Amino acid sequence: MIIAFLAFIVFIINIPFGFWRKGQKRFSLNWFLSIHIPVIISIGLRYLCDIKFEWLYLLLFVLMFITGQFLGRILYNYKLKSKIVK
Repeated sequence: MIIAFLAFIVFIINIPFGFWRKGQKRFSLNWFLSIHIPVIISIGLRYLCDIKFEWLYLLLFVLMFITGQFLGRILYNYKLKSKIVK
C-alpha cells in the first residue's frame, strides 16, 4: 500500500515540474533541473520510507515520473492555448 501511495506522490510532484520544463529552452539549466530535482525527491522518499530496490518498483516509479511530466506538459499547452483564445 505504501508503494502505491509513494508512486502517486511521485506522479503529483512531477506535474508542476513537467509544466515548468515545457516553458524552458531545451537542454538549458532550468530544463535540466526540472527533470532531475523530482528524481532526487523520489529517491529521497523511497529512502525515507525504507523501500528496498526492486525492478518492479523502479518501473512503477519511472512510469509515474514520465506520466506526471507528460501531464504537466499537457497542462502547459492547455494554459497556452487558453491565453491565445482570450
